[in-house]
Amino acid sequence: MLSFIGRSFVQKTITLIFVSIVSFLIIHLAPGKPSQVDPLNPKFTPEMVERFRQAFHLDKPLHVQYVYFYRDLFTGRTVSWKDNQSVLAKIWERFLNSLPLFIVGTILTWTLSFPAGIRSAIYRGGLYDRTTTFLSYLLISIPGFFFAYILIILVVTRFQVPVIGMETFGVANAAWPNVIMDRIWHLLLPSVLGATGGIAVLSRYVRSQMLEVEGQDYVRTARAKGLPPDQVHYKHALRNALLPFVTMFGLILPGLIGGSVIIESIFSWPGMGRMAYEAILARDYPVILTVNFFSAVLVLMGTFISDLMYMLVDPRIRL
Repeated sequence: MLSFIGRSFVQKTITLIFVSIVSFLIIHLAPGKPSQVDPLNPKFTPEMVERFRQAFHLDKPLHVQYVYFYRDLFTGRTVSWKDNQSVLAKIWERFLNSLPLFIVGTILTWTLSFPAGIRSAIYRGGLYDRTTTFLSYLLISIPGFFFAYILIILVVTRFQVPVIGMETFGVANAAWPNVIMDRIWHLLLPSVLGATGGIAVLSRYVRSQMLEVEGQDYVRTARAKGLPPDQVHYKHALRNALLPFVTMFGLILPGLIGGSVIIESIFSWPGMGRMAYEAILARDYPVILTVNFFSAVLVLMGTFISDLMYMLVDPRIRL
C-alpha cells in the first residue's frame, strides 16, 4: 500500500507540473499582451507600461516568467494586477465564502440522491419510479437562472426574508440568534438551487447502476438462496454498485474552486466562481493562473482520495 501511495504521489506531482506549464502557455498565447491593462486610459503612458512589464517580469522570456511566477506564488508575493492585493489572500477569502455553499450543496446532493435512486431501482416501473423520473427530468430541463428567480420570489414573498448576498445589511449588530438565522436564510437558497441539478442527475445514475447490478447472476443467486430482500439490495447489490460513485465523489473537490458562476451572480455571493469570472474579464492573469493551479491540485487530490476509497469498497483492489 505504501508503494502504491508513493507511486501515485510521484505521478500526480508530474501531472501537476505538466498542467501548470500548459495553462501558463495557453494564457500567454491568448490574443493581446498582458501589459495591455487599460489602453484607453490616457494616464497609462508608455513609461508606466514599461515599469509594469519590469515589475511583473513580462520583459523576460516565457520560461523565465514561468519560474518567477510560481516562485512568487509559493512565497506569497504574487499580487493581482487589478487591485494590487495578494492573490493568495483574495483566493483564501473567496474560498471561505464558497466553502459553506459547497458543503451544504454536497450534503444535500449525496444524501438525497442515493435513497431516491435506490428506491426507484427497487420499485422499477412503479408510481414512485415514474414520479422521481419526471421530477428529475424536470429539474434537469429548467434553466438555473429561471429556477433561481422563482425560488427568490416564493421565499421573499412567503417568508419576508432577504436572500441576496451573504448577510443582511446591518444585521451584524443584532442579537446572535437573529444573525444565525439570517446567515441560514442567505445560505439555504443558493445551496438548494446548486443541489437540485446534482440530485436529478445523480439519482438517475444511481438508479441505472443499481438496475445493472440487480441483473447480475450473483444477485439472482442470492435471491434464489432465500436471503432477505434488504440484504440482497443493500449488502450485495449496493456495495458492488458503489465503485463508479467513488470516482465521482473524488471529483467533487474542484467544486470548491469552480463553484457556480450563475448562482453566485444571481445571489450576489462573493465566491470563487464569481472571482474567477471577474478575473477573466479583467485579464487578471495572476488570479486566473493561481485559480487554475489550485483547481488542478484539487482534481489530483480528489483522484488520490478515490484511489484510497477503492481499496475500502473493493477487497480485490486492496489485494
